[in-house]
Amino acid sequence: MDSMNGKRNEEYSHIQDKGEIGFIDYEDNASVCTYKPEEEGPIVISVPFPLQNGKPRSVLVGETSSDPITIMNTTSEPVELWKVDIYDSNPKESFTVSLMEPPSANTDLEDDSGFVEFFCLEDRVLQPGQTLTIWLSCKPKGIGLHQTAVHFDLENERIERVVLLFVEDKISKSLASNKPYSRERRKKSLVIDKNAADTFVAGERPPPRRSNRGSRFYLAEYPIPKHIRELVGDEKVPDCITEGVTRGNYGIYFTTLINLEEVQVEENMQGYNMERIYFRKKGKFLTLEVPGLAERRPSLVKGDEIYVKLAAEDSNEANRIYQGYIHRVEAEEVYLKFDRDEEFHSRHNSWALYNVQFTYNRLSMRKLYQAIEVSEFLDRELLFPSESTRKRQIRRSQLSPLSSILNEEQKRAIGMILGCKGGPPYVIYGPPGTGKTITLVETILQLYTIRKDVRLLVCAPSNSAADHILEKLVSEKEVSFGKNNILRLNAVTRPFEDYQSDLQFCSFEESSFNCPPLNILMRYRIIISTYASASQLYAEGIRRGHFSHIFLDEAGQASEPETLIPLSHLCKKGTVVVLAGDPMQLGPVIHSRHAESYGLGKSYLARLFEYEFYNMGNENYVTKLVRNYRCHPEILRLPSELFYNGELIASKEATADSMAWVDLLPNRDFPVLFVGIQGCDEREGSNPSWFNRFEISKVVEYIKILTESEEKKLNGEDIGVIAPYRQQVLKLSNTLEDEGFSGIKVGSVEQFQGQEREVIIISTVRSTIKHNDFDKIHCLGFLSNPKRFNVAITRARSLLIVIGNPHIIGKDPHWRMLLWRCVDNGSYQGCPLPERQDFLQDYPAEDSYSAGYEGEQLTDDLNEWHLGNDKPWVSDEVAPEVQKPAVDESEWSDGWK
Repeated sequence: MDSMNGKRNEEYSHIQDKGEIGFIDYEDNASVCTYKPEEEGPIVISVPFPLQNGKPRSVLVGETSSDPITIMNTTSEPVELWKVDIYDSNPKESFTVSLMEPPSANTDLEDDSGFVEFFCLEDRVLQPGQTLTIWLSCKPKGIGLHQTAVHFDLENERIERVVLLFVEDKISKSLASNKPYSRERRKKSLVIDKNAADTFVAGERPPPRRSNRGSRFYLAEYPIPKHIRELVGDEKVPDCITEGVTRGNYGIYFTTLINLEEVQVEENMQGYNMERIYFRKKGKFLTLEVPGLAERRPSLVKGDEIYVKLAAEDSNEANRIYQGYIHRVEAEEVYLKFDRDEEFHSRHNSWALYNVQFTYNRLSMRKLYQAIEVSEFLDRELLFPSESTRKRQIRRSQLSPLSSILNEEQKRAIGMILGCKGGPPYVIYGPPGTGKTITLVETILQLYTIRKDVRLLVCAPSNSAADHILEKLVSEKEVSFGKNNILRLNAVTRPFEDYQSDLQFCSFEESSFNCPPLNILMRYRIIISTYASASQLYAEGIRRGHFSHIFLDEAGQASEPETLIPLSHLCKKGTVVVLAGDPMQLGPVIHSRHAESYGLGKSYLARLFEYEFYNMGNENYVTKLVRNYRCHPEILRLPSELFYNGELIASKEATADSMAWVDLLPNRDFPVLFVGIQGCDEREGSNPSWFNRFEISKVVEYIKILTESEEKKLNGEDIGVIAPYRQQVLKLSNTLEDEGFSGIKVGSVEQFQGQEREVIIISTVRSTIKHNDFDKIHCLGFLSNPKRFNVAITRARSLLIVIGNPHIIGKDPHWRMLLWRCVDNGSYQGCPLPERQDFLQDYPAEDSYSAGYEGEQLTDDLNEWHLGNDKPWVSDEVAPEVQKPAVDESEWSDGWK
């Protein structure tokens, strides 16, 4: 044994039985690696690889990194150092210690022949005042967090040093933020009184479209009551919404909820205000670039107003406000016109800086208020089926399918709808991949061909969903549609270039959509529109009862007031109303937390399932489709058990293409792969949205594996990437573009609802407990949101890859079940796993449960979710609690709710 003179110990070192240090979250436990050695005692041990700006230091994969550790004896007596031991490392054996400085990459091989490194150094004596220097080295074994605990065993005590390092590759390093996150100063709003013309210079509105004849029926203003604004300002909830909806309070209940929502939307719009920006002159317009506009953040359309004033405080014009109108929207740029006399245009200087305030376009909200107002004329049993005076018995019609691929459940649903005579809505309950759209389209085709007197209104919540229905209808070879039989009614504000379907079924003029006059509208047998655009039909004069059938597709995605737009104006007692959707997938997007929690976040479809007829599956009210044609059986198994009582039947046929990449999987029979990585969730600049560059790099790695092998035969269009935060989506999209990949869709769960891909890769982003808890409280990201989980994991046809931190994502019961299913099937790769908390010990394996809820709240006790086989399709509602909003608005991030 050598003396403590800095020479190496030539004795053989061993690795004894090791403990485990487990997962260390530097955000939550920064103290474990931010020691103050001078406060520990007479033996002072320095901190290797100290945190930088509160975060672990970054090193490059493939390059050994080393840092010295000094051990100083400040006493007047010799001290025995029994051992310096690498207690544990994650990944295993990625850290070593040595008595010599490790050679650099440029060191000659002959010069480093004497270098030896160990996992344990033993038996040293520190003389009084002596300092021993040893070196800690990390040899990265992949990207992500590397951690170790080094123990220093002295005569009577043990001192520990915990080390954390982030290992990066080229991609993750290129995405590192150069601009630390800081809250953006809240921008001041301009003081504007729209009723006082002298407070601003009025702008020039876009010219009216030639076909805009003016609505026959006036749409009132529906101003928000002053007392509602005051209650919101005082963070109080109006009494009229606290008891839930009844027939007696229906109007005031939903009107108040929309009041709350509109106040929040107005406030959100102010977050898009811009300061010290400049305009460009393009012809007769001034243009303004608005970041995020292409993503509808903010959502601006032709005809919207903005207000501007010079930013210079010492300008004579500083207090003069100009009103502008949007005349055109292109990508992220709006074309504006201001005052009619063109004073603003003529005096505009390209170097002048302005403050800009956006205003919220209330048209869509006013349509909701109007629909609620006239809902009092609807038949009672339509809104409240339990109040029906009779129990409906439908005589199912015989069916000669136009499509040969219909299954028994689909045929039954169509036959029941054909035999329906009105009354409460009939529901096609369509879990993921069960052919809901095919069923809906076949029903429409059957009615169109066998009943010449029917008039059908078909609505969907989005333009893309409505376009899809049209495409499915006109593609049916057995049925021919004349130009005057079917109309795709578009909003007049929809950009013409946004429409990709057959224009022969649309009404337009000079590259702008319009609504035909009443005499022409009356001729169409099928009209397809969004929920909101259906208001044009009423405005033109079509009255209740004109349509024999009203179909509402994706009804679970629309709020109840949205659903009322076509129903309140156009439905009467004998109208057959059909809803198609899935209450277990994502519901409507609501901005106000109070409005969502007290009922606006619950769709009309979901509320119907509170009634026994629907809840228990009475075939006179609902048909549940159970054959899934999308997913591999193992992808389908967990969501089927969690959300659909285990009733879904995997009916997807295996093809050569769908099995081409099974050799990439640890278990060829289990096409769900969980890739564990301990990364870092971060923000940059003034953007409150989160991203995880380590997960981005891992996503790219798997995409390369899937696409570069000729045997896999995968194109970009076969792959979808889902992430919960806008910044992660944006950075993923840009990185894939930089790497030369095309056709790969990257988006939020909401953007993938109703879609599917051969392969889905999910990046969960979150990697720290503190931020994870914030998400759970405020229902952001993936956590505490069973519906978001359900949609995310059911988009893949053949292969699902989840990339995330198992220590974080496993805090949620649903994700934990997915994680351990992968582990149990030998389909986990990556960082060390957390200690197993067996979900099945708490919740019996033989019991599946239905995670029914609204308001995006998750109960802590899953036993309340109708465990057992006697539960209904959708469980009783969990009483929602209003979550306290974040104090810092920017910390809400995006949520992608």
